[in-house]
Amino acid sequence: MGALVRVVVIFTYVFSLLRISTGVDTITVNQLITDAETITSAGGSFELGFFSPANSKHRYLGIWYKKVSNRAVVWVANRENPLNDSSGVLKVTSQGILVVLDGANKTLWSSTSSRPAQDPNAQLLDSGNLVMKNGNDGNPENFLWQSFDYPCNTLLPGMKLGWNRVTGLDRYLSSWKSADDPSIGTFTYGIDPSGSPQIFVRNGSAVTFRSGPWNGIRFSGYPHFTPNPVYTYDFVLNEKEIYFIYYLVNSSLLSRLVLTPEGYAQRFTWIDEKGEWVQYSSVQKDDCDNYAICGANGICKIDQSPKCECMKGFRPKFQSNWDMADWSNGCVRSTPLDCQKGDGFVKLSGVKLPDTRTSWFNESLNLKECASLCLRNCSCTAYVNSNISGGGSGCLLWFDDLIDIREFAENGQEFYVRMSASESDAFSSTNSSSKKKQKHVIVISISITGIVLLILVLTWYMLKKMKQQLKRKGYMEHNSDGGETCEGQERLELPLFELATLLNATNNFSSDNKLGEGGFGPVYKGILEDGEEIAVKRLSKTSRQGLKEFKNEVESIAKLQHRNLVKLLGCCICGREKMLIYEYLPNKSLDLFIFGLAL
Repeated sequence: MGALVRVVVIFTYVFSLLRISTGVDTITVNQLITDAETITSAGGSFELGFFSPANSKHRYLGIWYKKVSNRAVVWVANRENPLNDSSGVLKVTSQGILVVLDGANKTLWSSTSSRPAQDPNAQLLDSGNLVMKNGNDGNPENFLWQSFDYPCNTLLPGMKLGWNRVTGLDRYLSSWKSADDPSIGTFTYGIDPSGSPQIFVRNGSAVTFRSGPWNGIRFSGYPHFTPNPVYTYDFVLNEKEIYFIYYLVNSSLLSRLVLTPEGYAQRFTWIDEKGEWVQYSSVQKDDCDNYAICGANGICKIDQSPKCECMKGFRPKFQSNWDMADWSNGCVRSTPLDCQKGDGFVKLSGVKLPDTRTSWFNESLNLKECASLCLRNCSCTAYVNSNISGGGSGCLLWFDDLIDIREFAENGQEFYVRMSASESDAFSSTNSSSKKKQKHVIVISISITGIVLLILVLTWYMLKKMKQQLKRKGYMEHNSDGGETCEGQERLELPLFELATLLNATNNFSSDNKLGEGGFGPVYKGILEDGEEIAVKRLSKTSRQGLKEFKNEVESIAKLQHRNLVKLLGCCICGREKMLIYEYLPNKSLDLFIFGLAL
């Protein structure tokens, strides 16, 4: 009997182990997940279990990508209290608490809950979120606890980075100490809600990078935040929450944002062909992304050397230090402000907006109202629209030194810096003069371009006319065989047309103007200079009819009046050319005049 009981117990244990390790996504009360067991999300995207980093013997409870060879751990529970062996277990208590225990039943890590639990269970969702819920209640608003509220070093799609202003919960990333040690490192990546909210990377308490404020389209310091094929993003700021979130455009694509042990916020995507995670982008791009590298009131320009310079109207606080590339003390005003006598503003363009932790903003004011408000407050040092979408709206004011400004090649912003009246007038005059010079240059350039084009058109026209004249001259010389020339034509009782006139009217007897052809030769349509349309019969050079016979024939036709004959307007006799010119009747058949004279 005892042997049978042992068999049943072993079978039950093996069955439970098999059931858990083959894809079950839920853990119920008092159910144990041992070191050798895992659970998998319903869609097979993520897996939860115990693991050891590459070069470590310590064991941790974590969540990782299931479908890729490089599983990439995205969340760790007991990151500060690792197991030294494989005795660890995970279980759900009746109070709705997840706990990680060691072999001595000591709690190494536990979740929290401020709500009463009824039939609690833990479920690994296909988003990578491990949630504690009551029964089958899948409403996120009712979750007792979720891992997405306690990120480690990875921001997954659908995970909020930011604050719950009601509960005070701050969701931020914290780096691993190293690739082999998931315990909390020195770097954090999260939203600072003071002033106009921004994302900061900090090394301990020291800021190393700043995103700049949200401007309605992107964070001011993230010029690369543009529509892309990988992810969409949003920033939410209301009375209850402040957070940044992103979603994948294609759910089959794997992409994650990671804060590295070195303090870089980088996005990685999984490339099947390479079988590895490839860096897609990085928050920090170059030296100008180092926080306040040029000190107060300085601008960092990565493409120039030295990379730091003072804003207009400012000078280095300590010139000797500045000359030695020590810009930490920044810049001071060349001319002090005098609020009582009146100050002005100078626009600075194409930059990352200054640190906004001590700023003030109002979404209902326009830019003109914002400028007026800043001018009336003697402590105000700069202003700008808080939202640049839709033509601009809202008001953002600074009240201190302007810190951590950098120049961008694209997607930079503009803002207005307070200056003394003399400084602002000088810069306005300089800018106006510069604009006038630019305008003059543009006008001169357009004028020169117009003159050149006119010369080219006139040259082309003159060359074309010369070519036509030469062609006609050559044509006339070619058709002159020593007989009667155009100038020596005998007077007939019929108007005589110059050969040049007919050449011009028929575009040098162009084939496009050819109306037809009879036994005597072709007929061409022509237009005289006065607009009269004519038909020109051109006697074939192979005709046997002589000049005398042609003249007699012409005089006879000129005296005839018949309803079936088109009116004869004149003729042309020039060298070997013999032509008759008729009126052009577009609505009558060509055979009325093409065979009207059998030459």
